[in-house]
Amino acid sequence: MRDLARLPKAHLHLHFTGSMRVSTLGELAEQHGIRLPGALLDSDPLHVPATERGWFRFQRLYDAARACVRGEADMRRVIAEAVADDAAEGSGRLEIQVDPTSYAPFVGGITPALEIVLDEARAASVRHAVSVGVVVAASRMRHPLEARTLARLAARYAGDGSGDVIGFGLSNDERRGDTAEFAAAFAIARRAGLAAVPHGGELLGPAHVHDVVTHLHPDRLGHGVRTGEDPRLLHDVVERGIALEVCPASNVSLGVYPDAGAVPLGALVDAGAQVALGADDPLLFRSRLVAQYEVARDVHGFDDDALADLARASIRASRADDATRVRLLAGVDAWLAAPAPAPVLTARGGADRNP
Repeated sequence: MRDLARLPKAHLHLHFTGSMRVSTLGELAEQHGIRLPGALLDSDPLHVPATERGWFRFQRLYDAARACVRGEADMRRVIAEAVADDAAEGSGRLEIQVDPTSYAPFVGGITPALEIVLDEARAASVRHAVSVGVVVAASRMRHPLEARTLARLAARYAGDGSGDVIGFGLSNDERRGDTAEFAAAFAIARRAGLAAVPHGGELLGPAHVHDVVTHLHPDRLGHGVRTGEDPRLLHDVVERGIALEVCPASNVSLGVYPDAGAVPLGALVDAGAQVALGADDPLLFRSRLVAQYEVARDVHGFDDDALADLARASIRASRADDATRVRLLAGVDAWLAAPAPAPVLTARGGADRNP
């Protein structure tokens, strides 16, 4: 089997705080004298039911982790390590989501908070040869007027190069907020040429996806995995060219599906959906990008040709510049053209595979 870490790909669904290494979180907590829940530091992935109570537990842990990021140096470390980790997994394009309001109190406001992220993204992209774009994300838990403020801020830094804002998102519990009330913020972002990348269709089903598509006109859906529960809606999403950022580990950890095999990855791909695999919050789900491709291979039976198609879909759905897309797509072709490693004999005479 070919090495999935060498498969060029784009990573389009990764959250700033959720990208943290567990070791980094522990060091930041010690540095700032913060006592963390044990669930954030053990080796087990989070598992909660897909209920408001389950989301509350997830959000409480996420907030505890976010509280450990308390200044410019911490923010730069999170971004730098996220890019390094993606580079190690073959990601040539990373589009990372951040809500700058969460870190503004420690650095003097939302504008410097965003500028720190963009500046470090630019520097890390050079160090690791990974093109890095940033998605500014508003929260469903806050007033839609705040989303408009963030959209205007995002528009000021719009571009398609490393260290530019490439999209505007909407995250947090899908059951909260009125989707239509966030339409004005997305209109601001759209006029600036930003991709619309709201979450939708993970905790809630097709009716919510229809609501998001109708009011926010997404280019990509964060998750969108439950779109397949309504064939007509899925057909409409495919026809509109809306890509789905599918995150199998997240779906299982948040109780949407009982196990990775129940995630309808194959059905979405078979229906013609443009699917980009993502890790979402590896800090909590203990599963990074390559692990999502391993699920596609080991659980859903995707062969190397199908895995290459997933990688191509992620690259095409990204907001990378044309040169980056061409380079990464050529890399996918080269990965597929290279001979697969031959089985080797183990000490007991059994067949094994080169890593």
